[in-house]
Amino acid sequence: MGRYVARRLLQMIPVFIGTTLLIFLMVNVLPGDPVRALWGDKPPDPAQLAQLRHDRGLDLPLWQQYLHYMGGLLQGDFGKTIAGNRPVIDEITQAFPVSMRLALMAFAFELVVGITLGVLAGIKRGKAIDTGVTLFTLVVISVPIFVLGLVAQLYFGNELGWITPTVQDSMNMQQLLVPAIVLGMVSLAYVARLTRTSIAENLRADFMRTAVAKGLPKSRIVSRHLLRNSLIPVVTYLGTDIGALMGGAVVTEGVFNVQGVGNLLFQALNRREGTVIVGIVTLLVLVYLLASLIVDLLYAVLDPRIRYA
Repeated sequence: MGRYVARRLLQMIPVFIGTTLLIFLMVNVLPGDPVRALWGDKPPDPAQLAQLRHDRGLDLPLWQQYLHYMGGLLQGDFGKTIAGNRPVIDEITQAFPVSMRLALMAFAFELVVGITLGVLAGIKRGKAIDTGVTLFTLVVISVPIFVLGLVAQLYFGNELGWITPTVQDSMNMQQLLVPAIVLGMVSLAYVARLTRTSIAENLRADFMRTAVAKGLPKSRIVSRHLLRNSLIPVVTYLGTDIGALMGGAVVTEGVFNVQGVGNLLFQALNRREGTVIVGIVTLLVLVYLLASLIVDLLYAVLDPRIRYA
């Protein structure tokens, strides 16, 4: 197991370098000049413009800019913003815990509710509860996330008054509850459908018939045999969904005014703050890689037949 983990960590290095390089190149080919935008509609002074570009290292060749960025990244330096000359790590430090809290709440919601609905639908295949779960998940998948957010905001906030229409304190978990449910709703539908399909397939497997023939209690058959074998594809999806919840919160955070990574990323794209964009994506890449490693290790826990030499 130790050798497998070490090998996976080594494999992450070229993946990390490749993804950060790709994002760095994509950001730098975007149209517009972020330094020129500091003057707004006024004509800039050419000497000041050249000096600012030199101070930010934007007059260097692109490959030198990337090497300079990676060198600073290894020392924990994500660079500075172009507009305020503020360390990027300070802005990310303020926004990242908010998005992490929001993503974890959404993840817990989709994990508990999604798997529960999927198990019930799979065990009761062809019955009313199966039909109800299928219709519910189809509706959720069909409705765009911003529509779900606006409906929740207008109905629960403006009509019923149960919540504040916009989040006033992004660190308040109670105010983040509805945005987290909206954020995790689509993923919940996929988790439920994936769990339902996996449960229905494994119910017809030989090991299930053997467990029933041995006279094992139904609760043990479901928990020890059915669930453990059925959750492998679900765990794969949930592992990749962690990063998707972090990066996909742009719309949800915008609707509910949550001051997280999604909101910060949207503002950085509007201002063409390349250092902020690359810094946020770098953290999201690390989240994806770590989640992928954890998922691979969980396979052996769920299925004893899987072993890592």
